[in-house]
Amino acid sequence: MTDRVALVVGDITALDVDAVVNPANSALQLGAGVAGAIRARGGPSIQRECDAIGRCPVGGAVVTGAGDLPARWVIHAVGPHGSDPDADARLASACRAALERAREIGARSIAIPAISTGVFGFPIERAAAILVGTARAFAAAHPVPERILFCLRDRTAHDAFARAFAGSAAPG
Repeated sequence: MTDRVALVVGDITALDVDAVVNPANSALQLGAGVAGAIRARGGPSIQRECDAIGRCPVGGAVVTGAGDLPARWVIHAVGPHGSDPDADARLASACRAALERAREIGARSIAIPAISTGVFGFPIERAAAILVGTARAFAAAHPVPERILFCLRDRTAHDAFARAFAGSAAPG
């Protein structure tokens, strides 16, 4: 089952997958970081769809079209701030919600960034353990999506996720 979950360093907006995950804020405003890259490459239709949806709670996820991205859908998963007392549970919930939305829309492949580790300040090692553990558990229980790809922007994030894959970081 875990061979369906993989890791890559790269630009999530350029990947040939059915769905990409935007590490969103609850207002669904595409700002900086990964969200900004999705907005810049995907075009204004993604933000318009987010505006029509309105809000999403922390730990939840919603779906929009992907505009000009190679992907078909953007799944906006709202992770917690690292200082949130329930941050671990809410991060796992955001990842599960994104994977559940992918399953519901029939996305066979999904790319997920290091949710909450940018401006939300979630520690990368802890986030990697939680996200990888959550994705592996989801893959073991559901046949779709068939491929879950963690797409990291840099070698530091990749190495943290590689340690989580190897089991040196226990899932939270």
